[in-house]
Amino acid sequence: MADTLTALVKTIRFEADDVISIELLPAPGAVFPRFDAGSHIDLHLPNGMVRNYSLLNSADDVGRYVVGVLRDRASRGGSRCVHEQLRVGMTIPIAAPRNNFRLHEDAGHSVLVAGGIGITPILSMVRRLASLGRSMELLYFARSRQSAAFIDRIEALGVKVHWHFDAERGAPPDLRALLAERPAQPSGSTHYYACGPAVMLDAFERACTELGYANAHIERFAAVAVEASNEARTSYTAVLGKSGRTFTITPAKSLLATLIEGGVDVDHSCEEGVCGTCETRVLEGTPDHRDSVLSSAERASNTVMMVCVSGCKSERLVLDL
Repeated sequence: MADTLTALVKTIRFEADDVISIELLPAPGAVFPRFDAGSHIDLHLPNGMVRNYSLLNSADDVGRYVVGVLRDRASRGGSRCVHEQLRVGMTIPIAAPRNNFRLHEDAGHSVLVAGGIGITPILSMVRRLASLGRSMELLYFARSRQSAAFIDRIEALGVKVHWHFDAERGAPPDLRALLAERPAQPSGSTHYYACGPAVMLDAFERACTELGYANAHIERFAAVAVEASNEARTSYTAVLGKSGRTFTITPAKSLLATLIEGGVDVDHSCEEGVCGTCETRVLEGTPDHRDSVLSSAERASNTVMMVCVSGCKSERLVLDL
């Protein structure tokens, strides 16, 4: 596994119904790497789980990370552990920031859509664009005002915001109509971003496609089930480019599980193809991509893959491991 950093829990703050923020500082003698808006970090939790959470503070902050965590009613143990076991003064291992949701800072205009806890990476982006004086607007959706985190922080930024609280409006937002009211600039320099529940992200992607918005970007907190393609092989050979070691991959075990069982050091976290931690360079062969991270262009290039969920279309796959 990659080296971890030691983080001190400095503050835990109530932000909204079932939402808390955690401010982390480097342990004495340590230094946190800088990060870009849209980044996330892995928290190695007291219960042994590893979970990734988006950084919500400004990328201009030096020496601290802040994440927001929703207590998920269907939690498998991650968010529940954060809410019930993390305490001020504790130290926990974390991984350095990663970014699968990059902000295009030179865009002519940015439209940022947040649903519920999806505000966390979006807020970091808003802060960055505001600091650069860029043209932007935020669409923030939540079931109620009480469940919407960071309202005070957003209002303090003085940016253009469309607020939609289902409880007050009597219905969910019409996302397609809202996006249609914000057409792309003729130059094509408008970028659209969304983070939130899967149903919202599916609607966002569908609307952007129908409206012809080419620069659409999403960040998923939960993986989308992707079936194996018709070209996927049931068994194939995986070769490690650095050592030449060979593994036979069968339906009984994933590529990641086979490598770990064989003593191979592979960075990983979610094991669902959503966090990007296990991204691995492909030196030879054709992956069968089943992740929720890579763009269409990245998948078509076949130069990287998420080894936790993806398969293979060729008899042999050579990895940069």
